[in-house]
Amino acid sequence: MNYPARYWHHLDDGRIQCDLCPRYCRLHADQRGACFVRMREGDAIVLTTYGRSSGFCIDPIEKKPLNHFYPGTSVFSFGTAGCNLACKFCQNWDISKSRDMDSLMDAASPEEIARTAADWGCASVAFTYNDPVIFAEYAIDTAKACHQLGLKTVAVTAGYITELARPDFYAHMDAANVDLKAFTDEFYVKECGAHLQPVLDTLKWLVHESDVWVEITTLLIPGLNDSEDEVRALSQWVAKELGGEVPLHFSAFHPDYKLTDIPATPPATLTRARRIALAEGLKHVYTGNVHDREGGITRCTHCGAPVIERDWYEILDYALDDKGACRKCGTALAGRFGHYSSPFGSRRIPVAIHRQPTTNART
Repeated sequence: MNYPARYWHHLDDGRIQCDLCPRYCRLHADQRGACFVRMREGDAIVLTTYGRSSGFCIDPIEKKPLNHFYPGTSVFSFGTAGCNLACKFCQNWDISKSRDMDSLMDAASPEEIARTAADWGCASVAFTYNDPVIFAEYAIDTAKACHQLGLKTVAVTAGYITELARPDFYAHMDAANVDLKAFTDEFYVKECGAHLQPVLDTLKWLVHESDVWVEITTLLIPGLNDSEDEVRALSQWVAKELGGEVPLHFSAFHPDYKLTDIPATPPATLTRARRIALAEGLKHVYTGNVHDREGGITRCTHCGAPVIERDWYEILDYALDDKGACRKCGTALAGRFGHYSSPFGSRRIPVAIHRQPTTNART
């Protein structure tokens, strides 16, 4: 169904401006925004994907990726369709670029999602696969239902949201992984159809003006955003503007969507980027989409002991207490932590929203 949208206003020329993201789409009658899922209907804007999902799945929280947010727990993940960016390298393009509403196969209310996630023993619910900013009303209502059942909420997002909508949206999120796609506006314009500054503004606001736990992911694409100078500039900005405790994930690109002529990112590129970021003062730098034991280790910032050892999404060793402090020296690790027991592991469990669980996702 079409759901009344927030974050818009009328213009003097008869159009309606969407104020949710920095595209500021100005819509005539029956026209859709660049995201495709927000549409002018009569004298208002509606969300066309409220209550409809492209599917549900239970993942390890490390897959979001979040390494400092209740490690080892399971997260109930879902998305809708559409996107407010136009990334040529999108690795979920069949969902984010969909113009077929029939691809949204599974209908579910916010309450049904929260209840199903709780029934499966998940610790949190993630709005992911496509950017939750564009289905903000659905995500916010679902987050409220999750919090009523004691579940945490996670936004996996490009951070492309306006100053107006940002406080309302993130007031209902416990954690966010923000995709910082590159560190030049040229890349954002040419490869994503967007701009860099609004993402930087979102990151600074999240870290300094909200209670949201934040981690950052940058997908390194050979020849486009993986130069030593750009990686160094990005790392310096994170260290200076956000602080050295914010985790940064460098992830490997694989050819997809409109960038099938570029080779996959060599593991050595990720290792080099991690080394640069650590040298620039970042304390928690990880490599992703590759098997790299060293790139998955979380170390105590005081004594240097490994406090979490990983291989891909598997936790191999865990040496933090229930408050997230190093068991060797007692130094608290930045993040959100609780009692750690049996890790969820690297499993991926597709879920039908109306199907009863046959196993508990906590184990």
